[in-house]
Amino acid sequence: MNFYFEAAKTLDRLDAKQGSIKGILATLPVKDRKRTAALVIETLKYKSALSDLIKKANIMKEERKKLTSLNLVLVLVHDVLLGGGIQAGDGPIKQAILRHKTRLHGEFQKLKIKRGVRSNADLAQAGDTRAAQIPRYARVNTMMWTLDDAVKYFTSQGFTPGTPPFSESIKTFAYDAHIPNLLLFPPHTTFHDDAAYKSGKLILQDKASCFPAVVLAPPARKDAFVIDATAAPGNKTTHLSALMQNMGKLYAFERDQKRFGTLTMMLSRAGCKNVEPLNADFLTVDPSDPKFAKVTHILLDPSCSGSGIVNRLDHLLETEEENQEALDDRLTKLASFQLMMIKHAMKFPKVGKIVYSTCSIHATENEGVVGAALLSDEAKAGGFALAPREDVLLQWQRRGVPGEMAVPEDAESLIRCSPGEDATNGFFVSCFVRGVAQSKKRKVDTQDDEEDEGDEGVEVTEMSKRKKKKKKKQKQSIPS
Repeated sequence: MNFYFEAAKTLDRLDAKQGSIKGILATLPVKDRKRTAALVIETLKYKSALSDLIKKANIMKEERKKLTSLNLVLVLVHDVLLGGGIQAGDGPIKQAILRHKTRLHGEFQKLKIKRGVRSNADLAQAGDTRAAQIPRYARVNTMMWTLDDAVKYFTSQGFTPGTPPFSESIKTFAYDAHIPNLLLFPPHTTFHDDAAYKSGKLILQDKASCFPAVVLAPPARKDAFVIDATAAPGNKTTHLSALMQNMGKLYAFERDQKRFGTLTMMLSRAGCKNVEPLNADFLTVDPSDPKFAKVTHILLDPSCSGSGIVNRLDHLLETEEENQEALDDRLTKLASFQLMMIKHAMKFPKVGKIVYSTCSIHATENEGVVGAALLSDEAKAGGFALAPREDVLLQWQRRGVPGEMAVPEDAESLIRCSPGEDATNGFFVSCFVRGVAQSKKRKVDTQDDEEDEGDEGVEVTEMSKRKKKKKKKQKQSIPS
């Protein structure tokens, strides 16, 4: 039964919004990860239907002494109806489910009739249609081979160079127009059994997720010191290491022990020799510690709402609309934490470049946090400003939202990716640099300065209030 308990616990974490499906599945024990992940994903696909029939069958009420977890009941009922039976030895929990097997099958047939479907598959939750517009991206790990080597490899596997949009019936690939060493393939291309992927030569990473490392552009020198503040599962860390050509020192922080295990495993497979993984919270690090005092570049990709993710997994979590009040409260709390991360990074004495990114479409977590950071005492003391557009992927056209910035022109320094329009998941990237002369004086009056003296949550909230007065009808998120 331990397998089912682990799957139920994973669903509990997803309900608590502790991370994306992919991120949480990555923390599962390696031994049973594939099996547990498959059950979790399949249960999520049928969660709406399974929840309805469990309620109709009245199973949890009649077995309330033994069945206390809805998520445990969901995974067990899934296997009774859709998985060929419960794969566990006899016990009180299994027997409690099997006592209702006939009724569950009856309610299952009634549900299909009610919903007007013929097959079990028709009851599964449909995917986000925007996901079908996102190619399968594979970054060539230049620490293990070259782009030319990769192209020769794929050519030998029957792939031919092409141009999007791809035909699913043809094995083809293309070079990405913005990210070096990034190849794109038709959306349904799979690599999990590919030899190059298994050996670490290929990193499966969404294009937008590659932006932060490219914008940070860490130096490839022996005396380089860089921090990845929230490193797991390791895609961005391995990218930074590759850009540094395995030279210098890259400190990779991850406070969660399970995710730290995933990180170390990925770093080893990718051949990262200049990375020192640290199972610690970045916020607890003393910036004046001699070990980190020489750090010049910091990448911040902290926890966020994940509202920009539309891949083939995370749409499964969107079964119910979150009410606006709860969403606003959640975003404000996230923004306070995100702002704290930026302000802490600005305290490192030698840091000259900080990249802050999210996989969110909400202005509260994006322009709102950046604006509050620019007004902070840490930014003023360190002389931090936004890097000019020409230093932040100049050729990328979708930029920040001017109406969400105190100085509208600052939006040109920001990057946004819109799901369904940019062939990526939703994403946001900003870059702070120390000591860069600003082309225009910030429009901050005395009242703003007084408001900024509060805590992080107040800074974000007050800035949001000022923007609402300026543009009452402006929404927090960008429609796709």
